[in-house]
Amino acid sequence: MADWTGFLRLEAGHKLGKTIASNVYFQGAFKVTRPIYLDESGQASFYLMNPGGGYVDGDRYRMEIVVAVDAQVLLTTQSSTKIYKTKSEPVIQETDIEVKKGGFLEYIPDPIIAYQNARYRQKTTIRMERGAVLIASDIITPGWSPDGELYRYRMLQLKTEVYMDEQLVVHDHLRLQPDIQNMQALGIFEGYTHYGSMLIIGEQAATEFVDELQTVIAECGITGRVGCSALTIPGIAVRVLASSTQEIEQLFEQCTRYVRQKWFNLDPVSLRKY
Repeated sequence: MADWTGFLRLEAGHKLGKTIASNVYFQGAFKVTRPIYLDESGQASFYLMNPGGGYVDGDRYRMEIVVAVDAQVLLTTQSSTKIYKTKSEPVIQETDIEVKKGGFLEYIPDPIIAYQNARYRQKTTIRMERGAVLIASDIITPGWSPDGELYRYRMLQLKTEVYMDEQLVVHDHLRLQPDIQNMQALGIFEGYTHYGSMLIIGEQAATEFVDELQTVIAECGITGRVGCSALTIPGIAVRVLASSTQEIEQLFEQCTRYVRQKWFNLDPVSLRKY
C-alpha cells in the first residue's frame, strides 16, 4: 500500500436493521466520512474525500468497497474529480467493489473534470452475488483550460467490468484522446459536450422494468441523446450525451429515485452539494 498516493477500504455490514461501517481504513490523500443516515431506512451514506483537492502527475489511488449481505450503501464524492496536467505519468484510479447477496450499493460520484494536458486512467471492477443490486454512474465533462477551449486534456480512459457469481457479464471501455479524435464526430459526442453512463443491475430488472424506466427517462425531457440497452443479466445500461452536467445529473437522479422507490420503498435522496 506504500505505492498508493491514497488508499481506502470500506466494509459495510448489516446489524439490527441498520447498515454500519464494520471496517474502515484509509491512508494518504484519501478519506471517507462516518456513515450518515439521511432517513429512517437504515441505509448508510458515505462521502469520499480527496484532501488535496485534485489529482496531479503520477498520482495513484486505490479504493476497495465491500457491501455485506443485506447492507444498503449510498457512496458519493465530496466534489468533482479534478485531474490537473500530467507531464510524465497519468493519474491512476483503481476501484474494486464487492456486493454480497441482498446488498444494495448506489455509487454516484461527482463528474470528472480533466484540465489541460491531463491524462487519467480509471478501472472499476465490480463483483456481485446473485440477489445483489447495483446502481453505478460516471459523468465526463469537456474539461477546463485557461483559454476556455474544450477538450484540452490528452487522454481519459474508463474501464468497467462487472462479474456476477464470478462470471464476467459487463465489459465497458471508453477511451477519449482529443489530440487524435474529432470529439464532435459521429459516434463520439456528436455536437454535445457532456457524457454520462449509468448501470442498474438487479434481479428485479425484468423486461417490464426496462420499459417502465424508459418511460421515466422520456418524461425527463432531456434535450440531449439517451440510449438504453438491456444487459445479458437482469439490468440496463443508460448512456447520455448532453450539453451540461446538470441535465445528466437530473436524469440519473430520476432513474435512481425510481429504483429506490420501486425496489426498496426508499424515499428520494438529493446529492446536490451546492
